Parts: sequence; C-alpha cells; structure tokens
Amino acid sequence: MSVATMKTPRRQAMNYVYPRENSPEIPLLENGDHIAREEFERRYHAMSSVKKAELIQGRVYMPSPVRRTHSKAHAEIVGWLLNYCARTEGVEVNDNGTVRMDEENEPQPDVSLRIAAGALGISSISQDDYIEGAPELIVEIAGSSASFDLFEKFEVYQQHGVQEYLVWQIYDHRLDWFELREGQYAPLQTDVDGIIRSRVFPGLYLAVDALLSGDLAQVLAIVQQGILSAEHRLFVQRLQNEEEGAK
Repeated sequence: MSVATMKTPRRQAMNYVYPRENSPEIPLLENGDHIAREEFERRYHAMSSVKKAELIQGRVYMPSPVRRTHSKAHAEIVGWLLNYCARTEGVEVNDNGTVRMDEENEPQPDVSLRIAAGALGISSISQDDYIEGAPELIVEIAGSSASFDLFEKFEVYQQHGVQEYLVWQIYDHRLDWFELREGQYAPLQTDVDGIIRSRVFPGLYLAVDALLSGDLAQVLAIVQQGILSAEHRLFVQRLQNEEEGAK
C-alpha cells in the first residue's frame, strides 16, 4: 500500500525571542482576537496560565476547561495510537502539540500522528521544536457535529494537506474518519467487521463500535491485528529503508 507523497513547501524555521512570562507590556491573548501568527505566539508565550490556544484562519480560539468525558476519550485515542507507534519505527504520536501551518493557522490538535522518516513525511520539526507543515493524521475530540472541528478546522486541515482527519463527536456518539482525495475530504468507511483501516498508515485499524462503547480491550486487539498484517510489515520496511537511505 502506497503512502501519500504530496508535499507542502517547507519554510525556513522561525526563531522568535519570546518575552518573559506575564510581561506587562504584552497584550493578553483573548478568545476571538484576529492577529497574525507571530503576534499570536508572542502573546501565548507570555501567558503561563493558558494551556491551549489555537490560531485558525487568523482568529484566536481558547477552549473552556476540559471535562472528564473529553479527557477520557483523548486518553483512549492516545493509547490506541501509542500501541501502533510502539511497533512502527519512523512514526510518532504527539499529544496537544502545536502545529505551524501558515501565518494565519497554528492549531493545537488533540492528537496527531506523523511520519518522521525522512522524505516520506510531509511535516518537519523547526529549530525551536515545533511541528511545521501537516501531520499525516490529526484526531480531534469534539463535543458534537456543531463543533468548529467540523467546520473551520476541517477546512484548514483539508487545505493544508492533512491526509487523514478523525473527529470523535463524544456527545453524538459518532466517529468520522476522512481521507484526502484529490484535495477534498471523503469519509473512510468501516468494513463488514466494523473496522476502519488507515490508508496512510498501513496496519492502523480501528474497531469503531468497540471504541464508542468503551471496549478498550477489543480496540487494542484489533490494532494488534493490523500490526501483525503483511501491509504493516511492508510499511515498516519502507520506513527503515528511508531512514537508512538518509544516513
């Protein structure tokens, strides 16, 4: 199974000199602000009490405190992806990692999965240790279908070439997994066994009904099946070859 090779231009890493925290001369970052990315980072770094803020289409979004239902779902997704990463050298999972996409978009996805193996990966790591460009897979935990994860963020991730986008709508008891086809998101469908298989990360299987019902043992059993598959072995070999070729 092939891995998407679409590239996005890699910009020169920006190395800002950030002010001390709580600096009185720096305006506060506020929900709804319309600012450029450099100013967004300047204010964000000056506010030590803020744990999550995002810049989407030039607008600042600062979510409310995280409820238990959201944090539980978040942890389950991280656990699922960690199991995959543990057996897939050259792939890394990031929890709430800021992603620099362009001058108007700096999201902080709940979870992202990126190919870190040389030319196979779309994104890169800046000199000041941020993800730049699009991770291959982004997961957002949303409240419902009314969430901006399925509107503004959907458009931004689609535009910037995030190959797969998974949105778990926890209060609607629904999960949507999209893949990029000719520049547009289209849903990935479950097979007859209720499993969705990633096309970008061979062997990454998700038992949707098991996840929604809280059957984590089944979720982990199914991803283990994927890890033991022939397609996963070929993918791991391709990643290893890329790493060896880069040395």
